[in-house]
Amino acid sequence: MSQESPQSAHPAPSPLRIAYVPGVTPGKWISRWTERRGRDLEALQAEEEQLLASLRSRSADLVFLRIPEEGYERPAGLHAIPLYREQPVVAASKDHPLSAFDEVDAADLAGEHILDPGEFESTAMALEVAASGAGLLILPMSVARIHSRRDVLTRPVHGVEATRIAVAWLQDNGDPDVEEFIGIVRGRTANSSRQPSAQGEPAKKTKKAQHSGAGAKASGGSSGKPVRGKTVRPGKPAAGRAAPRRKPGRGRG
Repeated sequence: MSQESPQSAHPAPSPLRIAYVPGVTPGKWISRWTERRGRDLEALQAEEEQLLASLRSRSADLVFLRIPEEGYERPAGLHAIPLYREQPVVAASKDHPLSAFDEVDAADLAGEHILDPGEFESTAMALEVAASGAGLLILPMSVARIHSRRDVLTRPVHGVEATRIAVAWLQDNGDPDVEEFIGIVRGRTANSSRQPSAQGEPAKKTKKAQHSGAGAKASGGSSGKPVRGKTVRPGKPAAGRAAPRRKPGRGRG
């Protein structure tokens, strides 16, 4: 008689997939997730224009996107929760007069040529133009840190339109683990009555994070091209915290 290999009555679920814009570091949320749940999780970094496409194609279960601080209109069919405000900074060439200040107000930039990030193919290219002295660039501090250059200085700027990081997911996504992860992001404890794991089966605890290997892909849009992704290890600090404001002073290069 032929023998068949035994199969698990409860096959492991597919990994929970999240995507996030550059500047977001979801490591602390992933770390808490792996302490509570036994399900694998894949974290993929994607460009801003790809996030909603990967969400609607269900290549990502939830996404962290960048939205305006005021006047954001949530797309139809999505839930979206604003999380934290990003500190804007102004980027300029290293020898710009802004080097004499620790931070500036929008009024201090009167008469300066402000570059439009949308006119460039990438943030890196926009910063290269700023480094040449052709203009100033205003962008989130977390993004400026990713693309830091020795020939570019950055200073916190106040009185300009800021951005927020929000978490979004499809309204018709009934996966309880999506709600579980949202609860973690919002700071709920494992015993919170609003956590799905506390309402039913107790959450599993693991000593070490179990992540799937690199190479996971998420759809980049209707073209079917994959989103550039990577597996994020737990334990990285969260980004987006604004630096404390200091009065203008001299002697900083």
